[in-house]
Amino acid sequence: MSVLWTSAEAIAATGGESTNDWQANGVSIDTRSLQKGDLFVALTDVRDGHEFVSQALEKGAAAALVTHVPDGVATDAPLLIVDDVLQGLEALGRAARARISGQVIGVTGSVGKTGTKEMLRTALSGQYRVHAAEMSYNNHWGVPLTLARMPVDTQIAVIEIGMNHAGEIRPLAIMADLDVAVITTVAPVHLAAFSGVDAIAQAKSEIFDGLKADGTAVLNADIDTFHILRDAAKAHDARIVTFGGAKGADFQLTAAYVSDHSTKVVFDLAGQEIEFTLGAPGAHLAMNAMAVIAACDAVGANLNICLQNLSTWTTPAGRGRREAVMLANGASIELIDEGFNANPTSMAAALDVLSQIHAKGRKVAILGDMLELGDTEKALHVGMAGIPALKAIDVIHLVGPLMQGLYAALPQKNRGLWIENAEMAADQIEDLLKPGDIVMVKGSKGSKVSKIVDVIRKISA
Repeated sequence: MSVLWTSAEAIAATGGESTNDWQANGVSIDTRSLQKGDLFVALTDVRDGHEFVSQALEKGAAAALVTHVPDGVATDAPLLIVDDVLQGLEALGRAARARISGQVIGVTGSVGKTGTKEMLRTALSGQYRVHAAEMSYNNHWGVPLTLARMPVDTQIAVIEIGMNHAGEIRPLAIMADLDVAVITTVAPVHLAAFSGVDAIAQAKSEIFDGLKADGTAVLNADIDTFHILRDAAKAHDARIVTFGGAKGADFQLTAAYVSDHSTKVVFDLAGQEIEFTLGAPGAHLAMNAMAVIAACDAVGANLNICLQNLSTWTTPAGRGRREAVMLANGASIELIDEGFNANPTSMAAALDVLSQIHAKGRKVAILGDMLELGDTEKALHVGMAGIPALKAIDVIHLVGPLMQGLYAALPQKNRGLWIENAEMAADQIEDLLKPGDIVMVKGSKGSKVSKIVDVIRKISA
């Protein structure tokens, strides 16, 4: 494995002091996943990362980024000592960005960030040396960590940038120094921190503060807040490229034919009709693919190769990945894992996918609370009763206090149980499902529906 950081490079980047010379092959913030040769970054979250430095070094860490020599660690242990660990990680991220000659694509949006990031990784593979975050590392420590892990020979980096409040995207976008900025969509999420969708669009537009003067903004032409994004991109002298079903969009989606395991996508590019197959079902994924193709074009990729690659793309874990759960009697249940996040837009899209699956058994949805929706949370949950896809779902079980409103609004014919919390639902799971069912589990991460997913994976009849 090639060297990612030498002690001299890390000292130059952070202004810190090293106790001795070392070379690191990677960067880690968690001793559970740390690999031999990693630089361990002692961040403080629920616990102070300095408590784990000794363990990290015992597991083979090349060095540790710290503010002091932790208790139980020898003074001559390989340590990079800085004033602030997070600021040290940010400095490594900026230095990593500055030393590559490749291009960086930033992805934000209310829905679809991680899927779009992974779709870009797949589309661009084979043509470029692509670096992208593992998992959904899109916050104040996730973005600098992703950058700090970036190899020197990276040709394309894909950086996911998220937010919960205004002002969070700007510094991360500036750190990433973007060549292309993608905004997948703007939807009513995190409303507890915003006055409305227009304010969310303005916050998403902060990504353009990190876009180079000759950079490209990839924007969704279908959304009501498009004008806000467009005007913000223009204010930064960005080249604007649009995608969507709207007439006149540069990458215009004209059809999406959803089957059980894939989506045939048809789009118009400069008057030419182009077809390709996306290796996962969902009309919403076809729209994300338009953003991906526009971004690929912006970095100069061969679009034919990108389209071929997208046939192999599958949804990430927790965001619609499908898997068969074999039962003791030889039957099976098909699980659709949507347990990572939820809001009204993504919930409607996921239910639409479930409704269109051809199934011999029942279609079952287990839906957990959608969080951070502010004063409108109760109305938004009840309003889901009007989603057309619900009519094609046989049983809908609802989990959490907010979902009680939807339970009361559902028709009797497909109303299952309302259960107080995910832990109680997980305890009852064998009573909720039958062999042959296709079950989708979806809810906000904080609703803990991932516990239900874990139990389904272990179920036996």
